[in-house]
Amino acid sequence: MSPTEAVIEGTLNADGTLTLDEKPNLPPGRVQLIVQVLPELPEGDPFWDMMRSIWAAQKARGHVPRSAEEVEAERCETREGWANRQEAIERLQEESRRLREQQS
Repeated sequence: MSPTEAVIEGTLNADGTLTLDEKPNLPPGRVQLIVQVLPELPEGDPFWDMMRSIWAAQKARGHVPRSAEEVEAERCETREGWANRQEAIERLQEESRRLREQQS
């Protein structure tokens, strides 16, 4: 299954053309483009300098961030796990309450 979306940074040129920082890993065909201005990160700021070095190291080793779908699937799985755990706790509490009432 081929990917259906890609987030790629680039530069909007004065003539309205775009220069992408990398080639999209998408099949040829029509696409939808949303252009958003990226904030300028302050130079010399220790936090942003550290973030730039992390991003560069990730890019250098070929790190591919999870897609929105992958993140959402993990969130759903986690929520379901916690819901199941809560139900088990409530069943145990109810059983304990019944046993205490029987002993009274």
